[in-house]
Amino acid sequence: MLSDCLLTTGLAPYVPNTDMPWDAQRARHVFRRLGFGASDQLIQSALTKSPGELVDELLDDALFAEPIPTPVWSQWSASQYNDFQQQAQEQILDFGLAYLNDMLTNPLRAKLTLFWQNHFVTRFEQYACPSWMYQYYQILEQNCFGNFKTFTKEVGVTPAMLVFLNGVQNTRLSPNENYARELFELFTLGRDQGYTEMDITESARALTGWNGFSELCAPIGFTPLLHDPGQKTIFGRIGAWNYDSLHDILFEERAALIARHVCRKLYRHYVSPDVDEEFVSELANILLTANFELEPVYRVLFKSERFFDNGVISTRIKSPLELFIAFVRESEFPMPVEIRTLLLFQAAELGQLVFNPPDVSGWPGDKAWVTSSLLTQRWIALDAFIWQTFINEPHVLTDWIKEVAPSWDQPEVIVKAFVDALLPQPLQREEDYHALVLTFKSEIPENYFEDGSWNLDWVTVPAQTGLLLQQIIRLPEFQIN
Repeated sequence: MLSDCLLTTGLAPYVPNTDMPWDAQRARHVFRRLGFGASDQLIQSALTKSPGELVDELLDDALFAEPIPTPVWSQWSASQYNDFQQQAQEQILDFGLAYLNDMLTNPLRAKLTLFWQNHFVTRFEQYACPSWMYQYYQILEQNCFGNFKTFTKEVGVTPAMLVFLNGVQNTRLSPNENYARELFELFTLGRDQGYTEMDITESARALTGWNGFSELCAPIGFTPLLHDPGQKTIFGRIGAWNYDSLHDILFEERAALIARHVCRKLYRHYVSPDVDEEFVSELANILLTANFELEPVYRVLFKSERFFDNGVISTRIKSPLELFIAFVRESEFPMPVEIRTLLLFQAAELGQLVFNPPDVSGWPGDKAWVTSSLLTQRWIALDAFIWQTFINEPHVLTDWIKEVAPSWDQPEVIVKAFVDALLPQPLQREEDYHALVLTFKSEIPENYFEDGSWNLDWVTVPAQTGLLLQQIIRLPEFQIN
């Protein structure tokens, strides 16, 4: 259940104790929050390491993972297409599948790039170029462990951002304030924090000149003649500020606000939607001390007592991609390309189309993911995955429950182990487990369980496991992590 208890733990490294043991539940918490879940085999391996060692290993693996291969069309402009609409659709799907594969094989990095995609928001529908989409993604991938100031400067001049927030229309002759406003309000400072309308107006002038547009999907460069070289007053400082120097004074004059804003979003995404401002302030001090390097913040946060706190486990509602990818990684269901494609489209139907959040503020997340209609769609989508596996490779269902269950002949023990492996917290009532046991037993006569003749090698087990899964995914607890 979502926790509303008072959290007293801090940034000190988590040391397992009686109240907060290092066990399978917490190991799963690490994999689900930092990535998209893990198989039981990975969970058991994780328990041979200390929590800090596991977090460092996952971060190191993500930091040094090979980038998603650069597509051949990464620099294509519109004139290089024979049939733009058809080819572009194929390229978008191909890269979406490559990104999905990264979620399966490099989950921590993929989760980070998804987080930053929801921070430095652009919308593919607004710019509609595969090459611009890839170049934007590449900036996310290259900077997600790096320096936040550098990140901010580089993402602002990607064609995706210049088109989406009208930077390409921002000239000395006709300033456009859209990007300047979102730079302060969403990307660095927070709404109504540390800036005035005059700061926005003057910053828009500093940001002029990125108008070198030649054709759709081509690079967009800086055009000196369209830049306003005059004096501007920003944060009370007067100078002939330009794109680079604006970022310099922003990070000089408003460093503390920026650090708090970034760390607040990290806390909300990785810890809890109920933000602890005191904790955020301490985390922000680490970002400031590290001169806006993000990696040290991740290492402290993900190894902290707070991250492993009982009150933090099961506080976030899964996004559609978290729901689907975690289900696949934990079950190790086969994922042929047609199923991967279906998964992308199902996530989009549930409101999470990659590279296309609904607006500049990003996906709202949390309870917005589970309206009454969306919740039913989530069940139906997972039912389809279960059914496909049962029809095509039923042994996978048997293999999964065997991997998790400590006993192969006691339905009560099997079901409890399986349920606890799929939920972030054990069910609160024994009668809830009992109801699931009855589902698992299905229509098999009770005497087969009583005399010990039934076991997990029975031919009925794939169907029994599928029915059990259908009931588990309908539990409210299954929607959170």
